[in-house]
Amino acid sequence: MFNGKTAVVTGGANGIGRCIAEEFRRNGAEVCVIDKVQGEHFVGDIADKAVLESFAEKVIAERGRIDFLINNALPLMKGIDECTYEEFQYALAVGVTAPFYLAKLFAGHFSEGGSIINISSSRDRMSQPRTESYTAAKGGIAALTHALAVSLAGRVRVNSISPGWIDTACKVYEGADAVQQPAGRVGHPMDIANMVMFLCSDKAGFITGENICIDGGMTRQMIYHGDNGWKLEI
Repeated sequence: MFNGKTAVVTGGANGIGRCIAEEFRRNGAEVCVIDKVQGEHFVGDIADKAVLESFAEKVIAERGRIDFLINNALPLMKGIDECTYEEFQYALAVGVTAPFYLAKLFAGHFSEGGSIINISSSRDRMSQPRTESYTAAKGGIAALTHALAVSLAGRVRVNSISPGWIDTACKVYEGADAVQQPAGRVGHPMDIANMVMFLCSDKAGFITGENICIDGGMTRQMIYHGDNGWKLEI
């Protein structure tokens, strides 16, 4: 499906990013991965402007043009009680600034039909306590998506995906962990990778500026203490 295409994946060494990278390869694309984890990919911290510039320069030199940019790298998750100013800035650098800057660096090098997919989170619309740095970054990239879609209109389609609970260890959950989600199970990285493949395909040619939440319906389920067996324990 993507023979001869080039996909760039940040945070592609493990978890959802690795699954996305592998699925691109399975569909014939050449994949350029950047990650902090050591491996046979470009190793570097995307919070560093110089690293982003070096990576983009290498990709363009080797591939000439790119087709797909997948901004997937995970920002730091810390809460208001322990997150320092510097840590919060770092989370935003990884989660928002780096995706923006990579889009800027690659903007003139996308092939016709190019696509940017930003991986946000269902936390862009709901929260647990002490998750401010991660939640702010994920909310930021969701908003960045529609801004880029308008700025790059006619050149590159830009969409985001907001995963819910995705178990990257592929463990099978049963009982409450599964049934609390309307889909009846915890998510799998392929649930996200499949949507990435679709959004990058010609079949999604009329979709841009959109955020698609893939969470098994969890954010759509209303919960009240004492209703339908739900109980809040304090």
